[in-house]
Parts: sequence; C-alpha cells; structure tokens
Amino acid sequence: MSKFKLMLAEDDVNLGSLLKQYLEAKNFETDLYYNGEDALKAFLKKPYDLCILDVMLPQKDGFDVAKSIKSISKSVPVIFLTAKVMKEDVLKGFRIGADDYITKPFDMEELLYRIEAVMRRIGVEPQEEQQVFEIGNLTFDSQSQTIFFNDAEKNSVKLTSKESELLKLMCLHKNTIMRRDFALKIIWSSDNYFNARSMDVYITKLRKILQADERIKIINKHGEGYKLIVSED
Repeated sequence: MSKFKLMLAEDDVNLGSLLKQYLEAKNFETDLYYNGEDALKAFLKKPYDLCILDVMLPQKDGFDVAKSIKSISKSVPVIFLTAKVMKEDVLKGFRIGADDYITKPFDMEELLYRIEAVMRRIGVEPQEEQQVFEIGNLTFDSQSQTIFFNDAEKNSVKLTSKESELLKLMCLHKNTIMRRDFALKIIWSSDNYFNARSMDVYITKLRKILQADERIKIINKHGEGYKLIVSED
C-alpha cells in the first residue's frame, strides 16, 4: 500500500519542520511549503491525498489556496491550521469546504487524530504504526518496551517508558538526525532546559544498553539532535 500523501503549508519554519518530521515518523509522505504560491504550484503538479494549510500564509493565504484546490478537486480534504479564533474565520473556512479546523497552539497528536478522522471519512483506514524494529543483532519491541539480544548471553532488557519512546523515535529516523526539539516536544511536551537534561540522561542509558552490538551507535549532532547509526558491516 502506498503512503498517504500530505501537503503541509506552514510559514513558521520551526513549526513546519517539526510537523513534517512528526508526520513522516507516522508514515505519511509529507511535502512542506512556506508560502501559498509554492503550495498551490505543487498541488498543480503532484496529487495529494490531504492538504494541511496555515491560514496566515504569505503571498497567498490559506483560504485562497483552499479555494483554488477545491476548484480543481472538490474531493481533496483540507485541514486549516490557524492562530485565529474568530467565529467568522472558522465559518469562512468551512464555507470554502474545509474538513477540519485546528487552532494554534495544538498538540501534534491532536493533529494526527484529526488527520486519521478525515481519512476514515473518505474511506481510507490509517496504517498501523510500526512497533517492532531490528537494530543490528538486537530486536526492539516498543509495545512491550523490551530489547531482545539475539547474539548475547543476556536475553532481554526492559526499558522505561521514556527510554522506549526515545528509542522508537530514533528507530523511525534510523541513520538520519532526530531533532532534539522534536523529541522533547513529542515525549515531554516541552523543550525546556530541565527536560533537555533529562533526555540526555536517557540517551546515555540507551547507549550503554545498545553497546551490546558494536555496530550500533547514537551520536550527538551538536545544535541539531541525535542520530542512531547502524552499520551494515
């Protein structure tokens, strides 16, 4: 089954990047655009299953982009992201043909639930998220929060909830950078100093556990985040 294709138009670079990384981790193919003109041009060239549009986009706002999209294809669902809470704006969005409307600030999981609800309404069943990961000679079951050692005397080790959530995010971004602020907001809901220090402690614990296989490394990319590297040799 091919991935569900999302267009994300958000002019806040940091928020857009975080949302894109989160949605890709949830197995959505996601293209990010920072203004309405680029988003609309992309829609004309590539088919999307759902469009997520910030209302206050530069060059062409989200309402105008949605109008153009709906004039091309009425069946493509649209979810608006907005800092506006005025009743007139909400009604305007729905008159254009919006399928949902989510007000900033919002929790990323809330956006995911809204996307999945729209998918079900159009007859598409959301794909189940991956739970078991093969990492070198180790098997990680995120549901049971357990790492199984395939080539070692020790059979398994049980992780804490935070360790398991962190390792799952890194597995979903294996061999690519998992942004620090992304992980903090997903797992701790805040990227403040104390949560950041707490995450560093959990990373250190995971490194010690994963060193059972010398091909597995968690490296720190200064100013960016962490990368789980699994060598093939």
